[in-house]
Formats: sequence, C-alpha cells, structure tokens
Amino acid sequence: MTEEYVRIYDTTLRDGEQTPGVTLTPDNKVKIAVQLSKLGVDVIEAGFPIVSQGEIDAIKAIAKQGLSSEIAGLARAEKRDIDAVINCDLKYVHTFIATSDIHLQYKLKLSREEALRKAVEAVQYGKLHGLYVEFSAEDATRTDRDFLKQVYRAVVDAGADRIDVPDTVGYSNPKYIDSLIKELRSTVNVPISMHCHDDFGLAVANSIAGIEAGASCAHVTINGLGERAGNASLEEFVMALHCLYGKKTHIKTELLYETSRLVSSLSGIVVQPNKAIIGENAFGHESGIHTHGVLSNPLTYEPISPELVGRKRWLEAGKHAGAHGVSAMLDEYGLKPTQEQLREIVDKIKDLGDKGKHITDADLLAIASQIMRQEGLEQKVKLTDFVVTTGMSVVPTASVRLLVEGKEFVAADTGLGPVDAALNAIQKITNELASVKLREFRLEAITGGSDALAEVSIKVEDKYGNISTARAAGEDIVIASVQAMINGLNRIMLKRTTDKDTELRKYTV
Repeated sequence: MTEEYVRIYDTTLRDGEQTPGVTLTPDNKVKIAVQLSKLGVDVIEAGFPIVSQGEIDAIKAIAKQGLSSEIAGLARAEKRDIDAVINCDLKYVHTFIATSDIHLQYKLKLSREEALRKAVEAVQYGKLHGLYVEFSAEDATRTDRDFLKQVYRAVVDAGADRIDVPDTVGYSNPKYIDSLIKELRSTVNVPISMHCHDDFGLAVANSIAGIEAGASCAHVTINGLGERAGNASLEEFVMALHCLYGKKTHIKTELLYETSRLVSSLSGIVVQPNKAIIGENAFGHESGIHTHGVLSNPLTYEPISPELVGRKRWLEAGKHAGAHGVSAMLDEYGLKPTQEQLREIVDKIKDLGDKGKHITDADLLAIASQIMRQEGLEQKVKLTDFVVTTGMSVVPTASVRLLVEGKEFVAADTGLGPVDAALNAIQKITNELASVKLREFRLEAITGGSDALAEVSIKVEDKYGNISTARAAGEDIVIASVQAMINGLNRIMLKRTTDKDTELRKYTV
C-alpha cells in the first residue's frame, strides 16, 4: 500500500450485518467475502467472533479461502474477545472501547482512567500474540479532545499499528472532522482510519473530509448497510474519490453494481431506487429534455459513464418523455416508426401518464404495435403450464413448463409463498438460458374486496445490464405474477436479439 492509494476497509460482514433484520448464514458470508476480495477491498472485517459459534464458523471459513484481501476480526478491549479472534486463525484484530463521557458513564460504568488502562492492555495483548492491531476509540467525535488524544497516544505507545476514528452516531460534520484529523496527525505517527455513520446523511462526506485531512483509510459497507441509518457507502465513497478528488483505490469499479446486487440479495435489504451509483434509477432517464441530451452526449446528464460501475443506461416512457427518448427505446426492439407514428405514440404515452399510469416496456410496445399496425412482437418465451401447491403444512412449491424459442423446459422450485415459488421456478430456467433475474416486484389491488383485480408490475435485468419492465392484471395474483414475468422475459430477450443484430451490422460493410 502506497500513500497515493486510499485503503478500503470493508465492514459489510460485521457492521453491515448489524442492520436491523439482517442475519447472514456462514455460507452467505463466505460468498460475500469472496466477492469483496474480487472487488479489490484491502481489508475485510469478517465479523465479531465472540458473538456466536456461527460467527466463528463463518470467519474461519473466510480465513481459509486464501483471499487477496486482509481478513480482520472485531474485538472489544477484552482478552477473551481477542482470544476469539486468534482462535479464528486471523492475524488482524480491530479492537475498541468507548471513550466519550456519555458512553463511559451510562454504558460501560467506567472512569476515563479505567477505559484508558483497558485500551492499552488490549493493544499490548494483541501485539504480544503477533497480531496487526487497529484501535478504535468508540464515539471518538463526541469524546473530549484532550482525552481522545491521550488515549490514541497511549495505544500507539503500546504498539497499535493503526488508529481508527469512529463517528459512531454520525453526529459530526466535515469541518469538525477536518480539524480533528489534522490534530491527530500531529499527535500520533501511525496511519489513521475513518469510520463514519450516516445518521445525518454525512457519512461519505465526513469520510472524504478525513481523507483530505490526512487519514489514509475508510471503513465502509456495500450499499451503506449498518445500524440505524447505516455506514458510509463503499460505492459512493470510492467513486467520489476517483472522480471528484483524483484519488486512487484498488477497487475494480466495474464490479460495484454486481457486488451491490449480491449483498442486496443475500441480506434481503432492497437498495432505494434513487441511491447514488447503484440505485436502479441512477442511470435511468424519462424526461424528454434529459433523454434528448443524453442521447446527444451522455455527459449532458450523466457525470460518469454507467459502464464504469458495471451499469447500463436505460430509458423509460412516461408523461415527461419526448420523441427522441421514445424513438431510442423502440429502436432497442427493432421498431422504427415514421415521424407521424412516433408523434401518435408519444401523445398516447403522455395521455396515459397524465392519468397516473406507469408505462412499462410491454405497454410501450403494445402502443407502438397498435399505432404502427404491426402484428404482435415475437414471443420467445411461452408459458404452457404451471402448478402451485401451498398451505399451512407444506412448503409452497411450483412447477412450470415453458417453451423457449420452441424448445420445452420444465423446472420446479420452492418459495416463501406461491408467487415466490412460481417466479423462482421460472428463473431457474431463464437464469441458465439467458441470465435474467427479477429485480423488482410490485403488487397493487385495482378494485376492492376479496375478489379484487390485482395488477403486478415487474422489472427484470440480464447479465448485460439490459432492463425491461412489464405488467399483468387478473383476479388470481399468482397467474398475474407469472404472466407479468413472462411478458418481461419476452421484452428483454427481444432487446438482446436486437442488440446482437446491431453488433452484426457493425461488421457488415
């Protein structure tokens, strides 16, 4: 590690797992760790081994993977916690104790002197056992400045290899962080890490302020997972460093979206659509002004290329859409309306949008086909049959039979409910054939009562980043869900066929 590179310490598997509602199995922790190493993080905080046997099993399994990232374990300033890290075959311990008066008085019931002694003893114990020791003064930004410097000086004298500055409740701001880190840089002569929480939405800004002031590392999580409002988001922090501050990391940015999706899938925490860098809408455009600009030159409304972070630009039809955007969307499916037809299509879309209608790709193609008087677009995927079994005493199970480009495929799978089971069974077939996965599912009741007409909207994405949306409605929620999925699959597979034709035309002179 050279000074020009900012060190990325990922704590998704520890602080990220402390997100309310998130519990990762040892197998899933290993999957995420392997992906984080592939992504290029410098350190993976694999967990907090004293917590449970399952945590120990996961950390040991990660340690055996031979990953390129360093593997760290968290420990309180207690010998038994550090022993637990050692017993997991780790060589890197991140040990901590709270130093703010509010934590000392109400949580730890310790005096400042007692906390200082425990901090020093923990560092000495870790070094005695040959560990690389990173020390955190928990709630550092609310700790008396003089006492905080006293603690950091003492642990460095005891052998700490690195100190970490946690903004534990996200209560700081960039100006204060700048002042604090500059003062600590003149106090101790070891590398400094930042660990910022997002309670006021400033975690990334505070982390960057720390780096600008002289820190060399930031503790971050994928998707900004973490307790309460979460931690500093790895993807936002890294891309801001690269693009806005001219700093380097070892992160392979083209793997950011892939990593985000994996963590979201295994943690069960959906990423908000408008989240920077990896949110579904981060590179999506509807407004006619925006789509016209982006199609003329992407830099008009995109600060970075979506491919830089493993994404792909996508356009959506709606009441704000313009002719340029709609034309580009139809072109993806091989449809080329005349100027008059395009005007009619746009007018129809705007009319539906004014009525509060969300226009899916399937809706757009249906409108275009009607106005252009074309036959229905080719259905590459056809549902021939499906059966669902559910009940209180059985695991919801579904079997489906599909015709994909004339070839029959059958699959069965289970799920949390009948809809989940049916969609899982469909994806079992399509994942192998086209690497298409369900990214979004929404269910709304159009009418009231137990026989309500339900409308299902879905969003699917393939491994190339192609995104397609579709909907279906009906009294049977399961049937409507399956039909929406089939509609989405047909749209995305048609888009891929058109992409292949376009690629072939490039080489035909």
